[in-house]
Amino acid sequence: MGVRFSVVIPCFNEADYIAATIASLQAQRVVGGYEIIVVDNNCTDDTATVARNLGATVVTENERGVCAARQRGALASRGEIIVSADADTIYAPDWLDKIHHAFAADKRVVGVVGPCRYKDGPRWGRLYARLLFALVGLAYRLTGRVFYVTATNIAIRRDHFPGYDTNLTQGGDELDLLRRLRRQGRVVYDRSNPSHSSGRRLTRGLVYNLFVTLLVHYLLAYLLNRLFGRRVLGSAPAFRTSRRTATHHWRIVGSITAAALLVIPSMAPAGRMADTYHSFLRYIGVSAGQDRHR
Repeated sequence: MGVRFSVVIPCFNEADYIAATIASLQAQRVVGGYEIIVVDNNCTDDTATVARNLGATVVTENERGVCAARQRGALASRGEIIVSADADTIYAPDWLDKIHHAFAADKRVVGVVGPCRYKDGPRWGRLYARLLFALVGLAYRLTGRVFYVTATNIAIRRDHFPGYDTNLTQGGDELDLLRRLRRQGRVVYDRSNPSHSSGRRLTRGLVYNLFVTLLVHYLLAYLLNRLFGRRVLGSAPAFRTSRRTATHHWRIVGSITAAALLVIPSMAPAGRMADTYHSFLRYIGVSAGQDRHR
């Protein structure tokens, strides 16, 4: 029997979480075979050993970063459909089956995505995730367009897989992949098929997550790295526990943002700036009629 799904899980020191994730994937009830590929992205703990002992295929990617890790896993995979998953996330037993039926219902579909919910962590974080994906679902119903996706829950037909831009960090495995995937065909949003992730990062607090994680290491890093075609800002710090800890990162948010705003006009070519600006407008749907009801 061929492999229908290849579930790719990038890992950096996820020994405390990976076993539960693999167990939830091994409990899947789905037509066709599937494989679980764990990418060891410079782990210094027992992640690779735990995954291998549980029957997952383990490959190594030495270049640090989630986009490089996901790309390595995709290249090592054999399935008709490549699935992006996360190591601290639990999946319902019918998760892959729902994805299978979404693809089978329409051959024009190149991608199937779903929401992410937090299974623990602060209440504001759980409410934030539900509100965010409620808005994603509303926009999809009104326009037929998916404007945001979580890397914990993306499935792509292999023959339409655009690959990951390994110059990018967080956001590149979500926003950039979605941007390029929509050029290939129709992307379906299934609000009934969520992933369930750990809320450990949210325990750093609302202010940290809004200004350090979201503003600097997600939005600003994604835009700058795309603009310059190389890594200007790196990934957010890796948190491997749900314990609240003090951090100095919030103190440098203002200086990083101000420096970036000063550097962009002086370093980026005018043409590249214009292209990125218009690309951003197209992404959020300002250009009339694009990608609607594809």
